[in-house]
Amino acid sequence: MTPPPFTLDPFQRQAIAALDRGHSVLVCAPTGTGKTVIADHMVAEALAAGREVIYTAPIKALSNQKFRDYSRLHGEACVGLVTGDLVIRRDAPCLVMTTEILRNMLLLGEMPPALRHVILDEIHFLDDRERGTTWEELLIYLPAHVQVLGLSATLSNAEDFAAWLGDVRGQALTVIHEAERAVPLELHLFERTGGLQDPAAYERNFERWKKQRKAERAAERGEHRRGSRDHRGRPGRRGRASQGEPLRPSDQLPTRHFDVFKAIERELSPYLYFVFSRRLAETFAFGLAQRGPWLLDGPELRACRAELDAFEREWGKSVLEPRLRRLYEQGVGFHHAGLHVQLKSLVERLYEQRLIRVLYTTSTFALGVNMPARTVVFDGLVKYDGRAVVPLTVREFMQMAGRAGRRGMDEVGHVVIRMDPWDFGPVRGLIEGYRTAAPEKVHSAFNLSFYSVAHLLHRHPLERIRALVQRSFLAFEQTQRCDDADDGSVRMEARLRHELRLAEGEPLPPPERMPPPLRKRARTLLRLRDKAVTGRERCWLDLQRRVFFLQEIGYLGQDLTFHAGARALLHLQIAEIFVAELFLAGILEPLPPQLLFGLMCALVQDLPRGTFLVAPVDDGLRALARAVTKVRVSAPVREAERITGIATEFCPDLVPLGRMWAEGQPLPRIAEAIESGTDVTGDLVGAFRRARDLCAQLMGLWEGDDARVADLRALLDDTARDEVEVVG
Repeated sequence: MTPPPFTLDPFQRQAIAALDRGHSVLVCAPTGTGKTVIADHMVAEALAAGREVIYTAPIKALSNQKFRDYSRLHGEACVGLVTGDLVIRRDAPCLVMTTEILRNMLLLGEMPPALRHVILDEIHFLDDRERGTTWEELLIYLPAHVQVLGLSATLSNAEDFAAWLGDVRGQALTVIHEAERAVPLELHLFERTGGLQDPAAYERNFERWKKQRKAERAAERGEHRRGSRDHRGRPGRRGRASQGEPLRPSDQLPTRHFDVFKAIERELSPYLYFVFSRRLAETFAFGLAQRGPWLLDGPELRACRAELDAFEREWGKSVLEPRLRRLYEQGVGFHHAGLHVQLKSLVERLYEQRLIRVLYTTSTFALGVNMPARTVVFDGLVKYDGRAVVPLTVREFMQMAGRAGRRGMDEVGHVVIRMDPWDFGPVRGLIEGYRTAAPEKVHSAFNLSFYSVAHLLHRHPLERIRALVQRSFLAFEQTQRCDDADDGSVRMEARLRHELRLAEGEPLPPPERMPPPLRKRARTLLRLRDKAVTGRERCWLDLQRRVFFLQEIGYLGQDLTFHAGARALLHLQIAEIFVAELFLAGILEPLPPQLLFGLMCALVQDLPRGTFLVAPVDDGLRALARAVTKVRVSAPVREAERITGIATEFCPDLVPLGRMWAEGQPLPRIAEAIESGTDVTGDLVGAFRRARDLCAQLMGLWEGDDARVADLRALLDDTARDEVEVVG
């Protein structure tokens, strides 16, 4: 392997040495410390030795980035990509893929024969509520001879995780911890009148400001009481009402993103400015550009224009609109999940070349993509998580803050929180937690999909399935908790024996036969014992619950024979019960391919809030939406949601948009059919890509119907074009 262009840190040397000895390794190190170097070493050594290696990532964007990186490093012939909607050189010795793809290969018994190494990037995704089960299944099914490298910036309970993984795989894991960043971080709070301040200084200034504001309020209330009279000459109520008013003075302007720019651009750029709204990312970027800064010097501007000219020749002005071009030429950009896939790639390239100096972005930019900055700015410390507005966790904060500080370029990375004094009180504890606390522990989110249940039942007897699910990290954690409960019950039983003067080995009487003061304690002891027994079996009980459900709705026979529903589940990985019910109800059968594609789009994704369909909808689409909604609210679909805790998507507005794509209409034309406050073309491309995944799964449902399968193959060809086809 060619040595890296810098000296390896001790933790990197330790991890590489352990890998070279054949050990599986878990590396826990902050963002920006160079964990990727260890993965690169494993890939290079595997290829040099003629072995196969798989690199997995939680999202397609990371998979695509690693595919490009490894193709440059090792040559295109050596590297392949498998992400569901894209398959490039599947037989290459180095495969980059999403974690779900590898899990499916293992579940189906399709593991590459020469596979000896697997890299799991962002392994802490194991606790993701909707997707974490995939990581556990993968690690359970992976043969013991395969060497595993797990990478995480935020796995604070690594020893527990390693103990479980070592037990599952039958071999000890080497755990490498690195607490120090290669480039240390400095935290600042910024307020327009006080400038950049460290947290301690801001705290002191806040206390002074608060006292001053309270004194001013008290003086104002006194004036109101003396000067305000009602129609009977009595003091008015305005003074009392003002006591509950916020501390924010009406004449003090809030701190804006452009105030941050004026304060830090000269010394602390380039910087990433994190906001938690796509609309704000776009609004802030254009708002800053309208204020006129040109951040690129002559050579940089020429380089930027050359990139933009090349992009425009390939994609046209319908994608690179004139106002966007001017924005980028000024050295300003924005990035979010809904952005046009090619614009997203363009912004990342410009940022990598330091031709974008200020980038407004949502949290998606923080996840693994190697895009460091000198400074990271937070516009706030709360975000909407899909259900409620909640504070950033320590893990989320550090994932984003970790982008600050470019190795080999910066001595310090700067983290700035935009903070007005009237907003500080509720979040002061959060800020202290971000400064001092370890990231939250990673806990299991094990929750078997019906696809997995069907395949396990199809391939293994029940006792083998029981053994597999009992090897999950969830079962490991539950056993630990049950052991603690057992210890507590042993101590409680000993105290009861002492008070009842029972000899060792003599059974405890039932609670109703004990003296009244001891009955409550005896019942608590029985509950602890029951909880310990049930807890150890919870994973198996959860799987049985899924099996009983499939029997109740007729997918499985009482003897576990596969009926039509269970056979359908063998092919469906997205909205499994919902799609199976649509298929069994005959709703999918008469749909022409283009309309079928539109419906699949509606099942895989929702449109962002504030996005509306403006194109007319015909009666046929309305009738289809009513039929699908009837299935959506049916008992089997609702019960499946209750069992898994995962809601089923159905966005009727996506049906005509997906149909337009399948009919060959270009993305800009489709975008004209919707109204939105932000660019949502990236969401549309994401829906089209996932719909293609689902259409490929549907082919298994029509196995034996050559005409229908041929239609679906043609549909997949027709929808794999332009933005959907590219690796972006």
